[in-house]
Amino acid sequence: MISASTKTRTSSMFQTFGKRMALIIVGALTFVVLNGNAYAIPSYARQTGLACSSCHYSFPELTPFGRNFKLNGYTMVGRQTIDAKAKGDQGALKLLRNFLMSAMVQASYNNVAKPVPGTKTGNMEFPQQLSLFLGGEITPHIGAFTQITYDDQGASFGWDNTDIRYSNQGLIGDNPITYGLTLNNNPTVEDLWNSTPAWGYPYASSSSAPTPGASTLIDGAFGGNVAGLGAFAMYDNLIYANLTGYKSAPQGGSFPPDANANFTISGVTPYWRVALQKQISDTYVEIGTYGLSANIYPSGISGATDNYTDVAFDFQVEHALGKNEMIFHSTWIHENQDLKATYAAGGSANSTNSLSTFRIDGSYMFCDGLDVMAQYFNTYGSADGGLYSPASVTGSLTGSPNSSGVIAEFDFSPWQNTRLGLQYVMYTKFNGGSTNYDGSGRDAANNNTLYVSTWIVL
Repeated sequence: MISASTKTRTSSMFQTFGKRMALIIVGALTFVVLNGNAYAIPSYARQTGLACSSCHYSFPELTPFGRNFKLNGYTMVGRQTIDAKAKGDQGALKLLRNFLMSAMVQASYNNVAKPVPGTKTGNMEFPQQLSLFLGGEITPHIGAFTQITYDDQGASFGWDNTDIRYSNQGLIGDNPITYGLTLNNNPTVEDLWNSTPAWGYPYASSSSAPTPGASTLIDGAFGGNVAGLGAFAMYDNLIYANLTGYKSAPQGGSFPPDANANFTISGVTPYWRVALQKQISDTYVEIGTYGLSANIYPSGISGATDNYTDVAFDFQVEHALGKNEMIFHSTWIHENQDLKATYAAGGSANSTNSLSTFRIDGSYMFCDGLDVMAQYFNTYGSADGGLYSPASVTGSLTGSPNSSGVIAEFDFSPWQNTRLGLQYVMYTKFNGGSTNYDGSGRDAANNNTLYVSTWIVL
């Protein structure tokens, strides 16, 4: 139960952003908490006996301890386990006493500057997203992060981000090495940093507002529809490397994939990752590269393929300012597209294209639970009237994929597992233009979006 004094403090914090928005946030929070226990903590905290702030500056932003916990396969245990020695042909047993289940719920309100024709503005989503997690140590050296998510747009549950890891430690000379295997379903989901796509900013956003039409393959196109097995290693707490091979593992539709399948991998898609990290006094720095190369059947499972090669660079900087923290992330992704199959079928105007994305964001995290964040984003590439054709709201009059803008956000966490967020997305360019970008009179600024959210994990 939320006390009256807590409601008053929360409401007053958001009064400067408008009485209506404050009431929406407080109302959503009250409804969720009264129907569940918001004081419960996620399964990793139950397993380790540590507060959420040990692993997260603000979820899902990992601290150095959180990155090490993930690197070591989610297996650190701070609670009693059920132990049994090997007997006969049966192996030993070591199980956590607590079941490794957690849940997350998001409720939101979003308002697009100009409603999409035929739709209303000012929409409430409850829940916008509901996720169930199974995460933690399975056996010594093996742990998991698995997520099943209910999506209000499809009114159904689906398999979401998953990372099952084996991890162990050793020495090379006098220097330590942590190494292991990962089985996952989304390139970059196994990564330790919040500068790569799977866990990058924004951590929550509107699911119904218009978004730019072009994105690189590594920027989420494979999420949940592939399976990959890879190896990783961290040498001397300095150099990290990961190599994973992915195959299509579609959710829904025919299985195995047949002539009716779409966007199916031919062969194996390799994903690579190399990063250097260093703690220098009060400042932590990571710089790295990642990428993949994929041959894709646009439709069916035979014939010509399209080839996509993504090469990316990233950095992450964390600087402690007393009890507060300042964090920066950035990534640049460049994709070369050889569209033999799509071009031959008349789906693109060019046989080869390129597409790039640049993002940089910064956060100032106050020790009292208030976070201030901002991001600049820019996607740009080859004009192609076949791939990016005119269409109301979603199309491009010029055939250009170029989109850019800024995101500003304020978050308040009254508890470590509860976040209230206020976000504004402002577009300077959308699908190739600032004015009449779609050929139907819509401007980029018409897609500016106010997004108010409540996010609880338990």
